[in-house]
Amino acid sequence: MGKRFAFFYFMKKEPEKIRAAVPSHIEYWKGCSLQGYEGGPFADRSGGLITFETENIEEATRVIMKDPFVLQNLIESKYIKEWAAE
Repeated sequence: MGKRFAFFYFMKKEPEKIRAAVPSHIEYWKGCSLQGYEGGPFADRSGGLITFETENIEEATRVIMKDPFVLQNLIESKYIKEWAAE
């Protein structure tokens, strides 16, 4: 079992671009087949939270950096933290 990480992010205020990128964002994360994957948007759609397991922070960062939201520069701010979920 790997370490659990939380990816917490807030979107830029570019609703049309974000709406267009949502399907590829969802497809990307589901296609990663990461152990323990759970994720979704905040109720107000200002951003989202994704949790998943990888071996280390470097691997988690590599996964996050390939997210279509990141690649299309749609995220205002993002955080990744190892999560000691119980």
